[in-house]
Amino acid sequence: MAKKRTNSAPAAAKEEKPATLKDLLRPEVLEQLKTKANELSTAEEKRKEEAAKQAEEARKAEQKRLDNDFEYLLNNSKMDWRSNK
Repeated sequence: MAKKRTNSAPAAAKEEKPATLKDLLRPEVLEQLKTKANELSTAEEKRKEEAAKQAEEARKAEQKRLDNDFEYLLNNSKMDWRSNK
């Protein structure tokens, strides 16, 4: 059987990659975009940390309120008083 001949044109097209946005932008603009991306990511991390801190403070405040609530303590205490003798 005869082998199929392959076109050399697709191989040449693969070598020439289309220009990307990174190639088209000036280096100054590219640096500005990178710094802006870094600033946004650090701001997002800071916002997440702040939200976690507020949630932790709210949880602690709720636990402190429940520790002062006699009904809550009575309902959630063990009824085995022999262990406290």
